[in-house]
Amino acid sequence: MADKTFKPANNIQDLQYFGEFGGVNPSISDSSTYTFLSAKTMFDTFEGNADGCYLYSRHSTPSNLYLGEALAAMEGTETANVAASGMGAITPTILQFCQAGDHIVSSRTIYGGTYAFLKNFTPRMDIHTSFVDITKLEAVEAAIKPETKIIFCECVSNPLLEIADIAGLAKIAKKHNLQLLVDNTFSPLTISPAKLGADVVMHSLTKFINGASDTMGGVVCGTQELIDTLRNVNDGACMLLGASMDSLRAASILKNLRTLHIRMQQHSKNALFLANKFEADGLRTVYPGLKSHPGHDLYNGMMNEQYGYGGMLTIDAGSLDKANELMEMMQEKNLGYLAVSLGFYKTLFSAPGSSTSSEIPEDEQAEMGLTDGLIRFSIGLDSDIERTYKMMRECMVKVGVL
Repeated sequence: MADKTFKPANNIQDLQYFGEFGGVNPSISDSSTYTFLSAKTMFDTFEGNADGCYLYSRHSTPSNLYLGEALAAMEGTETANVAASGMGAITPTILQFCQAGDHIVSSRTIYGGTYAFLKNFTPRMDIHTSFVDITKLEAVEAAIKPETKIIFCECVSNPLLEIADIAGLAKIAKKHNLQLLVDNTFSPLTISPAKLGADVVMHSLTKFINGASDTMGGVVCGTQELIDTLRNVNDGACMLLGASMDSLRAASILKNLRTLHIRMQQHSKNALFLANKFEADGLRTVYPGLKSHPGHDLYNGMMNEQYGYGGMLTIDAGSLDKANELMEMMQEKNLGYLAVSLGFYKTLFSAPGSSTSSEIPEDEQAEMGLTDGLIRFSIGLDSDIERTYKMMRECMVKVGVL
């Protein structure tokens, strides 16, 4: 069950950073390298023993630390490390935990890039993954081997919106001495995985957290020990693989993070309205806020209620041709953009089978229920959602989806 006393937006609100000259925003550290007044301090910083000293921007910067601390506060973890993209956060973290001969248990429905990394790339290093239906805890436990190191999942899966039982998975992970890594990109503020027992929480900051579709970013939230390990100059995967965030980007994402709670409430409100309407119209609609969703009750038990069920929903248009025709027409009517990604102020829609999940082979897409006609919507911040619905419905009638 969700921790009712944990208030993620309050934790962000309570952070107060002063700029160098008393600015209400922290000063941006626009430097790639940092000077030392003594040679000994430089040595200590290399060894990781000098708090408040900076060495080189690939390692960290004040701007990146400000953003990381805000995100750690949001997730209720000890600290966090930001990266240049979502994949720049996910891939080093997985590699930090695994070496040749190790094994991973992963949800079968995850972001296409993560799937491709685990299916096609890590086997080169003799790290292998079993993909399972994450909603079946017995299937997860059955896939664990002596060499398993981590369980990986998304709170709300991309693109099928399956709901992972984080507390149930955490129990299995602890029983087998594994790390539970959770990608929370689809449900920031709405679900707090660390409070449900997850060891590591990751986000693509590119999506809802930044919310402006103008930059990429990623974060790993976890213990101080984990983040120190990832940043270690000798064998830290974040440090050595180099997907470091730029200070200017960290500063801009931190500013946008301040409005996340307002945006998530509006995304969720609009998505619930449309999901109810689409379902009533007879469309096969998947949204965690619908009672028809198999994970609805589970979500209710995990969620921070005031942020709703998130901004993501799917409908089935019946075929790829119909899906494409509908999306093109909705774009012509200014209802949103035919584009991948999510979390923008306007609605974004795409057919995942031929875009964001195209890395998953067609037979596996069919097995998991990812049909040709599936349209994934990231619902925007529309002020008049009833008007949006009427216009979308007109498009659906015109192309014969309704």
